[in-house]
Formats: sequence, C-alpha cells, structure tokens
Amino acid sequence: HDSATLVLAPLRRRSAMTAQSKELLKYERAFPETELGFRSHFSSLLFSGSWALTALEVAGLASLFGVSKWLPEEKLDVCGSMPFKEFSRFLLAKAVVTRLYNSYLEAVFFAFPKYRTQPSREHALHQKKDLCGRDMEQLSSIHRHDKITMLSQFGLNLALYFGVPGFFPGASAPQAMHERFLRLLGNHYVLSFGMYWMHRALHVVPALWEKIHSFHHWARHPLSRNTYQDHWLDNFANAIVGHGFAQVLVPLDNSTFWFSHMFRIFESLEKHSGVSCGFNLAHTMQRWLPFAQMPHHHDWHHEGHKGCNYTFSSLGGVWDCVFGTRKAGRAADLVDGSATRWDKQPSMGRRGKSIMDHSVVCVSPVIAVGLAAGLKLQRDGFR
Repeated sequence: HDSATLVLAPLRRRSAMTAQSKELLKYERAFPETELGFRSHFSSLLFSGSWALTALEVAGLASLFGVSKWLPEEKLDVCGSMPFKEFSRFLLAKAVVTRLYNSYLEAVFFAFPKYRTQPSREHALHQKKDLCGRDMEQLSSIHRHDKITMLSQFGLNLALYFGVPGFFPGASAPQAMHERFLRLLGNHYVLSFGMYWMHRALHVVPALWEKIHSFHHWARHPLSRNTYQDHWLDNFANAIVGHGFAQVLVPLDNSTFWFSHMFRIFESLEKHSGVSCGFNLAHTMQRWLPFAQMPHHHDWHHEGHKGCNYTFSSLGGVWDCVFGTRKAGRAADLVDGSATRWDKQPSMGRRGKSIMDHSVVCVSPVIAVGLAAGLKLQRDGFR
C-alpha cells in the first residue's frame, strides 16, 4: 500500500468471527469505486512512492558513478578517505538495502498478523486517513519534505566526503577483532547518547516539536516506510548528531564503518515496522545488550496518549533506563518471546516532567557532544 495515497484497503468487521479470527483476518482488500492504476495502490519506492523523486535519486547516484568513471582518481579521491568509487558504491548500497529491507519488513507485517505490535483494530480506517494514521494534507507535506530530505542528504554526504577527510574511512592497518568490536560498541553508544537527547529535546521543546518532529509522529501506527518520512531538518540533524559525531569521537575502520551503517538502517526500519519478533534481524542481534529494546518499545512511543514521552533511544536502550524514560508498552501482549527480560520488571507509572525535560537541559548534551567532536576533529582528526 502506497503511503502517499488514501485508497488503502478499508477494514471490514464480521460479527460472526471469533475474537481471534477477527484479530488475524481484519485486513481485507477492497477496491475503490473509481478505477485507479497500479501506482495508485502500491509502491516499494522509498520517497513517498514517487517515481519522479526516485528517478531523481537514481540520476544523482548515476552521476557519481559517471564522474568516477570519466575523471581521474587523483582529482576525486580524498587523502585518508575511501576512494570516490567506493564512496559511490557505499551510497548505492545504502539505497538498495533500505528498499529491500523495507519490502521485507512490510511483507512480514502483512503476512504474520500475530507478530504485530498493535492490535489490528488500531489500524482501522475510521476516517479518511492512510493505514498509518495520516490525512491527505499531512501526506502532501511529507511528500514535500521527502524531496528536500533526498537533496540535503545527498549534499551532506558529498560535503562530508570532500570537506572532512577521513570521515568515510579508507584502507588502514588491520585491527584485532576485539578492538574493532569494542570500537563499534563505543561508537554506537555515543551515537545513541547524542540521538537520545536530541530526540528528547524534539519532544519537550515546544518549537522543535510543533515545527519539526511532530511531522514524524503523524504516523500513529508506523510501518517501516515511515522511518525517514520526517521534516527534512529532522533527518539532517539525525545524520549529523548520529553517525556524524560518533564517527569523529570513536572512529571506525572501513569494514566496520560499512557494517555500522547497514546495521543502523536495519535497526531504524525495524523499530517502525509494526512487528516485534525474530524477523527483526538487527534487534534480535542486539538483544544481549543491557536493557536492549525491541520494536514494540518504539512503537509505543508512536501511539500517542503521552506514550511519545517514553523510549527515545535509537540503538540499545540503556539511556532510557539511565534517564528514566523506558516503557515496556504492549510487551505483555506479544507472542514469540519478543518481550525482553527487562520488560518483565515492574513498569514505571505515568512519567511527570522533571528538570531533565527543561529545554536547556535537553539541548545541552547534544551541544556538548558536538563541541567534543569539533575539538577532537581539530586536534586529532580521525585517530
């Protein structure tokens, strides 16, 4: 089902069904009265299902390969960074992985209703909205921001490659496996710390919520397609505060850098996928971490009813526990052992405001991480 259209299949109730069968069979395909083409019903394309935007992205990626083919390497390659040809392959790989894994997760959502994080009734189309809870005006706004997101992310990557030598790491001396693992762990916890506080600030600072982050929360019942459907500044800040600052403070070597970015794509898509089970590959891999989360934690964050004031962490989940914002959500209702051992502990009640919800307090850690990254980059580079 295309997130940019409102002709999604409506849900029908059958009074004769049992409670269980109602839950599992509630989704039915019903065609609209007017005949619409294939593109009006379904698209696996990332940017709002827009062929024009996707064609523009393909053109941008193709231009990178064209430049790398026709210009000599010495004019393109940056000292300390991966070759420009590899940089082009890296951006292409991220685009392909995002689309393929998004399709996989949405297939899981529709094929295995019992693993959904929200009951099927939560997706009922009571009003003229899409399956994720957004109306036409909101979808139109998201479509505009998808355009700016694509262009700004493309520009940011080019700026980092040519402007910050070593950010996209080139070949280096081999590192011991345990050192690479510890660096990856440290990098991800630094990434998660900065993004935790930025995410929390986007919720508690009124201007940031109203003008930026609320766009993402128009999807009350998220699917993986919603992952990057934000205000373009939200995506831009995520890229800088997340992988940007983390790579400066805890640099990864070439192969670990590749793995980190692909893993982060998996994790980001999964936590918006609407399913919480063993099919979530990245979350299953990280379940051994202290206070690790599963997609049902972030799904609760999207449901509303102040659930959005919980579970801000991106990777792992330790920062939600440290700063008192963890919530198990619907963990008790899940099957397949998706609930973590931390979900079985007594849950906190409704969280009141604290000093940490003050605008200055929320923004300060993000600024501190940015200053630390800037000082280290100036002093040591990517050592």
